[in-house]
Amino acid sequence: MMRLTCPWCGPRPEHEFHCGGTTGIQRPPLDCSDETWGRYLYGRENPAGLHAERWRHTYGCSQWFNALRDTQTHAVHAVWRMTEPMPEVPR
Repeated sequence: MMRLTCPWCGPRPEHEFHCGGTTGIQRPPLDCSDETWGRYLYGRENPAGLHAERWRHTYGCSQWFNALRDTQTHAVHAVWRMTEPMPEVPR
């Protein structure tokens, strides 16, 4: 089982959290083309390796936060609050 560290509550088991997908995706303006809107809705990367994701501590404090997770090993390399910049992580 994967363990995540909530910035407010500390380390917790994976089943307490909900993944909200890739972090940092910008919604396009309402007057964008259908092609741009379609890419926003359906075009997501599926990287092998480090991936910045948005998580919610659903069965805890209910706060959203970001995590940098390796999609191959599920190792979490960094966790930071939504209002903070992504920390530097040695590769």
